[in-house]
Amino acid sequence: MARVTDIEKAAGVLRAGGLVALPTETVYGLGANAEDRVAVARIFQVKGRPPSHPLIVHIGGAEQLDDWVGDVPATARLLAEHFWPGPLTLVLRRGSRVPLEATGGLETVAVRVPDHPLALALLSAFGGGVTAPSANRFGSVSPTTADHVLAELGDAVDFVLDGGPCEVGVESTIVDATGEIPSVLRPGGVTREDLEALLGRPLAVPSTSRVRVPGQHPSHYAPRARVVLVEPEKVIAEAELAQELGHRVGVLLPPAFAEAPVKAHAVVPLPDSMAAYARGLYGFLRELDQQGCDLIIASLPMEKGLGLAIANRLRRAAGPRPTV
Repeated sequence: MARVTDIEKAAGVLRAGGLVALPTETVYGLGANAEDRVAVARIFQVKGRPPSHPLIVHIGGAEQLDDWVGDVPATARLLAEHFWPGPLTLVLRRGSRVPLEATGGLETVAVRVPDHPLALALLSAFGGGVTAPSANRFGSVSPTTADHVLAELGDAVDFVLDGGPCEVGVESTIVDATGEIPSVLRPGGVTREDLEALLGRPLAVPSTSRVRVPGQHPSHYAPRARVVLVEPEKVIAEAELAQELGHRVGVLLPPAFAEAPVKAHAVVPLPDSMAAYARGLYGFLRELDQQGCDLIIASLPMEKGLGLAIANRLRRAAGPRPTV
């Protein structure tokens, strides 16, 4: 666990315009001073991220929300007070402190308060907002440990604040709260059911939205191996066929088939708990990459609770790869 001196050093790096990899409860973020246009631009350069792809501004508490956005509807205030700190991001009207470089040129800004003691300590010591997308190359598997960050970004990061493994393991839920009726733009660590229970109304989860937000790229959260999604009962047969055809196959094996033998290059038995699955998802994908798999066979979980977020990540991981 990080020491007080580590927090102070990280805050100093941010003030000097540097980049800090910081732990959150979701994934590790690549942080910069949200008001420093040059530092924000460096995030895009290091990640290879398109400049039109907006970033999330992390702040230290719900009481700071009015400092960073132009308007806070009552519904947004309620969501912030109930779920922050936590894995919920609110999209609201941009305040004057947020440069357009951080919003992809949009007049909306994504804001959240992370639920990790080191992230909160850093935000307090720094005294400002921190833009922090996931600390990995754009489109690849998100990091859930400090070692993942170092393996992917190396010395492109000025300081890595090690807070241990992330507790949630998938990114925050993003909610468009600019209008009267909110909608879920990206499923994540706060479930749709929890949001609906608080608001007392059903929420839409559109496949596309008028607001650009992180994680909407057709191929995202993707390992080096190609991901193929099949029905749960077909996972073993499809994996063994691909292995016979010469692929080095990795399998994310559903719990219902945990005892079944599988002829594949590598097998990761999945946990019964959706929370454990979400926490381990990106680590499982990295493990299969590290074992040299070129093809991963997986199935989608039931799309309720955290299963909705996991299914969203797997669909993006299996999405069309960019051509070169």
